[in-house]
Amino acid sequence: MHPMDVRNFDARLAMLAPLVREAKAVRLPREPQLVEAVHALRALVFPDLCEARDDQPAPERLVVARFAELIDEAFVACGQPPDSRVTDQFFAGIPSIAQMLSRDVQAAFRGDPAAQHALEIVVCYPGIRALLVHRFAHALDRLGVPLLPRMMAEHAHRETGIDIHPSALIGEELFIDHGTGVVIGQTAVIGARCRIYQGVTLGAKSFDREPDGSLRRGYKRHPTLEDDVTVYAGATILGGDTVIGRGSVVAGGVFLTKSVPPGHVVTGPKLELRMISMGGAI
Repeated sequence: MHPMDVRNFDARLAMLAPLVREAKAVRLPREPQLVEAVHALRALVFPDLCEARDDQPAPERLVVARFAELIDEAFVACGQPPDSRVTDQFFAGIPSIAQMLSRDVQAAFRGDPAAQHALEIVVCYPGIRALLVHRFAHALDRLGVPLLPRMMAEHAHRETGIDIHPSALIGEELFIDHGTGVVIGQTAVIGARCRIYQGVTLGAKSFDREPDGSLRRGYKRHPTLEDDVTVYAGATILGGDTVIGRGSVVAGGVFLTKSVPPGHVVTGPKLELRMISMGGAI
């Protein structure tokens, strides 16, 4: 190994000096603390997951300590002063969110004949993991906390394969079965007692633009599912004016950009299947 040429090293550093001068020191909410806070929330909402360890703080203490830090850091990172009232409102809402998550678990148990026990759903089902993070991220988003809700959503996305924007409005007793590849966009609205399978996309049909050519923001781009809607695997539903009426069923693989009246079943074109003998080669 050749010894480092100090002159070359200094010259290369000089190339990066403009970036260093332009960089602003921003302290983002820290990922390890965020992960710890989410795990503590799970243990708080589902006490069966709480490990009794002398060297581990109680989950409620971790939730209060970590989220107080994370919320303040998110405000500061985005150039806003921390607001303790927002933090207090978040903590005050945790019990009602916990009750909603309990109903989500019961919906999963009712909807999946493979489930043997509610604890199995809490521990193993990615849909419940993703919903837990979403419901708390959504609460922070509604309170105006910047950055942190989206960081939480991306943490859940990495962990479960389910991508839910924190602004999406999701009613009670949602069952996301299997869940891999589910995408729920920012302005999507999902009613009560809906069921969504893997690979479903609730997305935007197109992106409107402002007169200057920039993307228009702040309008409804994603569909609405009314109460008791089922969307099977691989279906794609697009558009802010697309409404799937109450009690309707969207079959797997359907590509849908228009509304569906209540109580209807939507299927795609019937495929022609062929079976060709392999001549006993197996």
